[in-house]
Amino acid sequence: MEIRQGVSKEDFQNYNTDRIRKDFLIDNCFEEGRISLLYSHIDRIIVGGLIATEKGMELVAPPKIRSHYFLDRREMGIINLGGLGYVDVDGKRYSLGKYDCLYLGRGTREIRFFSADDGDAAYFYFNSCPAHKEYPNALCSKEDSVKAHLGSKSECNERTIYKYILPGNVESCQLVMGLTMLKDGSVWNTMPSHTHECRMEVYLYFDIKDNNAVFHFMGEPSQTKHIIVNNMQAVISPSFSIHSGVGTSNYSFIWGMCGENQDFDDMQPAPIEQMR
Repeated sequence: MEIRQGVSKEDFQNYNTDRIRKDFLIDNCFEEGRISLLYSHIDRIIVGGLIATEKGMELVAPPKIRSHYFLDRREMGIINLGGLGYVDVDGKRYSLGKYDCLYLGRGTREIRFFSADDGDAAYFYFNSCPAHKEYPNALCSKEDSVKAHLGSKSECNERTIYKYILPGNVESCQLVMGLTMLKDGSVWNTMPSHTHECRMEVYLYFDIKDNNAVFHFMGEPSQTKHIIVNNMQAVISPSFSIHSGVGTSNYSFIWGMCGENQDFDDMQPAPIEQMR
């Protein structure tokens, strides 16, 4: 498991492209034969991913988190981006089709991931954060999510937000998670932009077409920087940072948040006329 440190907003102003990519870009979420894990000291989120197999892959607690099992003191949200897959949880099997989400609460002991067919493998992506209370495990499909249609064609940001894990739908201790899909002809996400004073966020970009990319913007609204992100790569966003993007074509992304506040609309706006 890779470990990344936190950063102050003052230090971030001096980062060049290489340093931003080194500290915040996750470019190996899905690798054959292993479960990729990255631990960030920013709200202690763990970002993980795997290409599941028919034989199955077990998630065990890395020694660095000092736990008997992975969710000993944590909770987790899992979203499948590939073919049909299964997650065996303490003797119970959950079936996840494409875009289905599974929440696992604190105290879950055994977790194994499977693909129904190696020829059409399940791509499981997950976020995990500390939890001080148990909530029941729950499966949520895209159809059962809380949907919000935002943006417009004229602003090139027409999109649908699918909210899976949040109060009133799938309850959790502090994790909030879902995905956003941009419509054809739209390229901007999270614009107008904002920051979150009381929580961090991670974006996993997917469905980026070949020979296309997303320009992901970071930093304080008055000190913006950007990096170029490709398909199936993720970006860590500290609480002081905006997290907007513009693509060379439309795309989708999974967002996961953890911190103090689960209110989806708790954000500090960054008016475009004040951004630099």
